[in-house]
This record gives sequence, structure tokens and C-alpha cells, in this order.
Amino acid sequence: MSLINTEIKPFKATAFSNGKFVPVSDADLKGKWSVVFFYPADFTFVCPTELGDLADVYPEFQKLGVEVYSVSTDTHFTHKAWA
Repeated sequence: MSLINTEIKPFKATAFSNGKFVPVSDADLKGKWSVVFFYPADFTFVCPTELGDLADVYPEFQKLGVEVYSVSTDTHFTHKAWA
């Protein structure tokens, strides 16, 4: 489902990015083009396929200045273990 130009609701979370835990909030996305990709859970057979496809086009998003966020119901500790 595409939600282009939909305003994101306020949120705060902890992400695992580039080998460390970092805070992320709605303020990080405001005023920027962003892709927020939701997937069910780490360590499942579905995720690697979709995340692999997203990784393949990530350089194109970077060239366009688009931030990419992958979100699941797992904790940031689980993301670290899966990385």
C-alpha cells in the first residue's frame, strides 16, 4: 500500500543501524523523502527476499536522497542478532 504524501504520526523508537543503537523519531523523517518498509519479523523465510530486493535498489534511493527505514515488530536487540 502506498501512502505517498501521508503525514507520519509522532513516534520514537530505537533502531539498529551501522552496528549501533540509534534513536529514531518522526522528526528524522519530516521534510525528507522516505521509504518506510514494514516486514513481519527477523529470522523468517519471507524477510530475506523482500529485504534483499530493497537492498538491490538502495543505491538508487541514496542517489535520490531518499531515506530508507525497515520496520518489524522485533526489538532492536533482535535486529542486532539478525544483522
